[in-house]
Amino acid sequence: MRILITGGTGLIGRRLCRALLAEGRELTVLSRNPASVPLKCGAGVHALGSLAEWHPALAFDAVINLAGEPIIDKRWSAQRKRVLWDSRVTLTDELVRRIAAAERKPSVLLSGSAVGYYGNRGDVMLDEASGAGEGFAAELCKAWEDAARVAESVGVRVCLLRTAPVLSNDGGVLGRMLPPFRLGLGARLGNGKQWMSWVHIEDYAAMVLRLLRDEQAHGPYNMAAPNPVTNAEFTATLAAVQHRPAFFVAPAALLKLAMGESASLLLEGQRVLPKKMEAAHYHFTFPTLAEALRDVI
Repeated sequence: MRILITGGTGLIGRRLCRALLAEGRELTVLSRNPASVPLKCGAGVHALGSLAEWHPALAFDAVINLAGEPIIDKRWSAQRKRVLWDSRVTLTDELVRRIAAAERKPSVLLSGSAVGYYGNRGDVMLDEASGAGEGFAAELCKAWEDAARVAESVGVRVCLLRTAPVLSNDGGVLGRMLPPFRLGLGARLGNGKQWMSWVHIEDYAAMVLRLLRDEQAHGPYNMAAPNPVTNAEFTATLAAVQHRPAFFVAPAALLKLAMGESASLLLEGQRVLPKKMEAAHYHFTFPTLAEALRDVI
């Protein structure tokens, strides 16, 4: 199987490349720095410098679309919002156009999204049938998904990966959180009541492989563990796993002052359940946060 991966040099992409190479798949990664692809993704992985290099005669059996600029690293100025939009929605638009123009089309497109699709819903339990929320992050995810769904019109099976924050020892959300927690400076965010969905990177990779193989799988999937927690619970569990205290609080007003609109990603949340993956009899290796953090840390 020949697979094209966008965003393959990122945290999730690198792990997926290892899993797919272990299965003997032939991989091509889209990257603005093609020379770095073999080092980051594995020897023998091919690289595309741009989608313009995907000519109609170049055939892929599957496409995994994970591209997107980090959403929480900078304040959401108008310019930054455009960068976030272009790196997700505009790129997916172009990717689907390339799929439609291919002489032999891939059978499946697995396309990124995020649990931010649901917006801030308080204590409501959210599954894949729940509607889109409000706010920039939700609008971004909905447009991202809509762009990917267009591939269905040319006969391609589409799965939408509504991804929760991924727990890994190779960066990501824990890469930002661990240094202060290791110093005993861990802090609850705001009132701590906001829900945090999460997923261990090994479960994430296994779910992607399942969706890649399952010809009946289609539509949105919540790529999240079955036991979301509040921010207060997450903070306490992370501190306990490291045998450190976590007495501090990062006030909501201070986070909003420092981060602007993007602080909503920390102060609002989603109580997301992976209903479709569980219905497909996927069994999580790391169903609880304590298990996941102990393994990662």
